[in-house]
Amino acid sequence: MTTTPIQAGELSGFIANLFEATGVPTRSASVVADGLVDADLDGLASHGIMLTEMYVDRLRKNSVSTNEAATVVSDRNGAVVLDAGHALGILTGDQAMQIAIAKAGQHAAGVVSVRHGFHFGAASRFALQAADADCIGIAMCNTRPLMPAPGGAERVVGNNPIAIAIPADGDIPIVLDMATSEAAMGKIRMAEKSGQPIPASWAVTADGSPTTDAAQAIAGMLLPSGGPKGFGLSFLIDLMCGLLSQGAFGDKVRPLYGDAGLPYDCSHLFIAIDVGHFCDVSWFRRAAAAAAEKIRTGRRAPGVEKLFSPGEPEWRRREAAGGIVHVPPAVADALKRLAAELNVTAPASLT
Repeated sequence: MTTTPIQAGELSGFIANLFEATGVPTRSASVVADGLVDADLDGLASHGIMLTEMYVDRLRKNSVSTNEAATVVSDRNGAVVLDAGHALGILTGDQAMQIAIAKAGQHAAGVVSVRHGFHFGAASRFALQAADADCIGIAMCNTRPLMPAPGGAERVVGNNPIAIAIPADGDIPIVLDMATSEAAMGKIRMAEKSGQPIPASWAVTADGSPTTDAAQAIAGMLLPSGGPKGFGLSFLIDLMCGLLSQGAFGDKVRPLYGDAGLPYDCSHLFIAIDVGHFCDVSWFRRAAAAAAEKIRTGRRAPGVEKLFSPGEPEWRRREAAGGIVHVPPAVADALKRLAAELNVTAPASLT
């Protein structure tokens, strides 16, 4: 597959112009565009610029608000509830985690739940914000039901993602970012756009039969990572996000790629734990970095060239990218179409 290389700054500016053309304020449009491009640089294409078309469609149909911030519903010591009002999730996620970090500085931990939320991109973005502030960061959200219970034949829970980041010395971050399905739906949609098959372990058809066809997988059900373990984790994330925020959970969360005129209406949860309330921060950061290094330098199995600590593969992909995003043909075509519809000048490399 031939991709189009574009410098990240140029691509982000173009994406921001698309959002601004739908009514998103300039600063916020840039923040969201940067967030999507950052995901691509990390190799997380399913959370990157491929989402632009869906975001713009929802903005134009008013199921996503152009508001720049969530409103505070309640504020009790280290616990805060926000109503995102269906604003762009990257914006309200940034807001929520910054509140959680501030609360953690006061109370050792800050917990911020968000109702009436929208897709927030890569969860690691928010967990890493906390780690940069010497906090353990946790970010999670729920999605519409996509996976069956073990032995079940209907969708009952989403592939709800969670990210956890740990403050550590050195350049390589320590962060886990995972969906609770064997593969994220975004990866399957990328495969569908590119006409590529998917591994048989990723999903089943609507009647529960194995499939390598991305379109059949989208119409069917995702499989949980680790079977009952992944299912159980996803179910608890769903309840934590939805119940603490008094927002949507289970089948009350609508399809992200369904009727673009109806709000997605998911729920988020952000947690920051201030390390300094427990121990010396410098010691913690050194110890965490040493633990990660021990993983990387550990004994390897036959045929294995390198071992990675959590978050290292994404960091290395970003380093290797050199600030260049390689845009797949299907995504490039969608961006060009949006540019024409919104009267926005596309990068010359796309035209």
